[in-house]
Amino acid sequence: MSLHDIKDAFLSIISTLQFIDVIDVAILAYVIYILLKLIRETRAGQLVKGIVLLVAGYFISDFLELKTVTYLLKQTLDNGLIAMIILFQPELRRVLEKAGRTKFGVRMFGIGQSADETEQMWEPAIEAICDSCVELSATLTGALIVVERQVRLGEQIETGTLLNATPSKEVFGNIFYPKTPLHDGAVIMRDGIILAAACFLPKPQKDEQINKRLGSRHRAAIGMSENSDAIVIVVSEETGQISVAMNGVLTRDYTHDKLKNLLNKELFEQNELSIPGKKLFSSHSERRKKD
Repeated sequence: MSLHDIKDAFLSIISTLQFIDVIDVAILAYVIYILLKLIRETRAGQLVKGIVLLVAGYFISDFLELKTVTYLLKQTLDNGLIAMIILFQPELRRVLEKAGRTKFGVRMFGIGQSADETEQMWEPAIEAICDSCVELSATLTGALIVVERQVRLGEQIETGTLLNATPSKEVFGNIFYPKTPLHDGAVIMRDGIILAAACFLPKPQKDEQINKRLGSRHRAAIGMSENSDAIVIVVSEETGQISVAMNGVLTRDYTHDKLKNLLNKELFEQNELSIPGKKLFSSHSERRKKD
């Protein structure tokens, strides 16, 4: 294909362009942007670079009429969709999980509990979590607490010991006391209950980019928050500092009140989402005013 043919093809496309075509291209460009943003600085990012090189090689070999090279590259690209699904499986899983956690996904599948149920289950648990973290911080006792939300953590729960215990300072203190069998691992809480202890959490996807001074608990917290919508609370056994990981981001220097406000906000103060005949979430502050 000559440059003149390329010019004629481009002008032909422009002359027949309609408004719906512009919308079509804009949507496709946005999807590509989101995918590139998602896989940036990951293993998939390096694979995308390789695919771009293959595509560029195909056009160059076709332009130079290198028939054998063109044929091989064409066959490789024709079967590339299946290969991409296999190679990008972790990234695709993350995209689908995030889509399921959106408001649209919640509305469609009716995931969630009423505001009354959520508040009843979590209000005493939040107080126990905050009191325990402050006490553990004062004694430099390491702790790792995972607050499960919409994404179920069955895989991690299976690695630990089931407890089904009501949360309290005494229970958390016994679990994380250094000489007990359950201290080495994470506590996972579901519906305001300590469901399991001594659970193993996944490693961060970008482990090599995390600050080397962070210990195994902080890394596990980041990894868990990358793989789910859980709120992960960490108490450092070296400094006593209280940290929270959400969506792959670790924030530090939490006090009792600051941690309580965060948990209240994340668990209660959500936008109102409704499905026919059922209110899933309502504003915690509005409920307080009504009371």
